Amino acid sequence: MSAMPESIPNQKLVSVRFDRGLCAAAVSLVLLGLVMIASASVDVAEARNSDAFHYVQRHGIFIVLAMISAVIAYCIPIDWWKRNAFLLLCIALFLLCVVLIPGLGKTVNGSTRWISLGGLNIQPSEIAKLFLVAYLASYLVRRHEEVQSSWWGFTKPMLVLSVAALFLLAEPDFGATVVIGCAFVGMIFLSGARLSQFIVLILICVGLVVLMVFTQPYRVARLTGYRDPWADQFGAGYQLTQSLIAFGRGEWFGVGLGNSVQKQFYLPEAHTDFVFAIFAEEFGLLGTLLLVCLFAYLIYRAFDIARQSEKVGLLFHAFFAYGIAMLIGIQAVINMGVNMGLLPTKGLTLPLVSYGGSSLIVSAVAIAILLRIYSDLIQVTAHDIKEGRHV
Repeated sequence: MSAMPESIPNQKLVSVRFDRGLCAAAVSLVLLGLVMIASASVDVAEARNSDAFHYVQRHGIFIVLAMISAVIAYCIPIDWWKRNAFLLLCIALFLLCVVLIPGLGKTVNGSTRWISLGGLNIQPSEIAKLFLVAYLASYLVRRHEEVQSSWWGFTKPMLVLSVAALFLLAEPDFGATVVIGCAFVGMIFLSGARLSQFIVLILICVGLVVLMVFTQPYRVARLTGYRDPWADQFGAGYQLTQSLIAFGRGEWFGVGLGNSVQKQFYLPEAHTDFVFAIFAEEFGLLGTLLLVCLFAYLIYRAFDIARQSEKVGLLFHAFFAYGIAMLIGIQAVINMGVNMGLLPTKGLTLPLVSYGGSSLIVSAVAIAILLRIYSDLIQVTAHDIKEGRHV
């Protein structure tokens, strides 16, 4: 018999269909992000836009849009994502292609990753991540036995990933490629692929990553700067050294909210990719551990929802939840690792925290999908108990 979710007592199965812990963790991260963007962006906003609250006001609008999008996503049945998985794949590839068309894609710092629609910049890679994971979840359900038993069933989704990766690398967006690739590999592994297949896949992916790194001089510079940022602290290692200074200044309890020095034009992208470093400077080690614990709990709940869904036979729900958990978790780990100098510098935001409309809205939609999966899980579990199919 399938086990019921560990966190839900029997007598509450019918009435409790909302994962309050997951929702509370996500909302806490969004609110912390709003506070940190207000703190980290005032100086740069004053200099660039003559309005100290320019970025925090825009981020407030993004939060409202994210809430509306999350409510809409929660109302969409999970089966809709399964039925339209191929359409979502086509939309994802189309968006990744459109952003590369001259005149449509917006180039910032040498990367063409955005499509400008009025005052809103849409980042197709953020949308593509979620849509590609939905497609793979559908594929793993339809071809479950084929993936486990044959190399061809195992290879087909990797061909899809290769096409998406080519578009992403053309932007270039190496960070998004790594996140989607890791999520794909993780989902295929959790679907029950043979260990021999998985090892071969890992070796191929590692080889491709090495090839991609050493074929672009700026990636090689980032790698060497990551290994010893102080060797060229005013060149390739500048951003990382400034980030490490922020962590060092934070010590145990931080310098206090709003008192960061590094945000005053020393640390580039202080309110976007490196907001975690400013958070560490202002709130110290203890505040940093709180933020890490919030992410750890959110990812734990996502994986637990996926595991319980798999136990009761909701395979698409399970694979979709696994994919979302890995998208958020891997991106958060990479962003934090980059900020702390544990990983080479990549242009990835901290989910739910960093400034950026596309990232925030897609992350909110992903959380809403997890909440909907949880609701379906509780409904199925309650029905099974009523029918006497649970111990």
